[in-house]
Amino acid sequence: MQKELRLTRREDFNKVYRYGKSTANMQVVVYCLPNPRIERFRMGVSVSKKLGSAVVRNRIRRLLKEIVRLNEERIRSHYDFIVIARKPVVDMDYGQLEKSLMHGLKRAQLLRN
Repeated sequence: MQKELRLTRREDFNKVYRYGKSTANMQVVVYCLPNPRIERFRMGVSVSKKLGSAVVRNRIRRLLKEIVRLNEERIRSHYDFIVIARKPVVDMDYGQLEKSLMHGLKRAQLLRN
């Protein structure tokens, strides 16, 4: 995922958590907040220590970012969003994770028609 598409600063995360809307399914939670100042979208990923070791958490983070990178033309512009992984994600393969994340983004109305 390109650097300008990443949500990295703590203040940005807090703003999305505080003022954004959330939707969820069994595997992921998506918080989203419109941001007209940016040209495309920015994504942040949160994976709790409860999900496993650093190796497991980083693998989940990489998979989520790769799914977004490959589907970025389908994601609406001018949004900041955060994806929070839940426990069932640990046992999922790439295809299942992609389906689940795209469902979460669709529920958050972040996918283009």
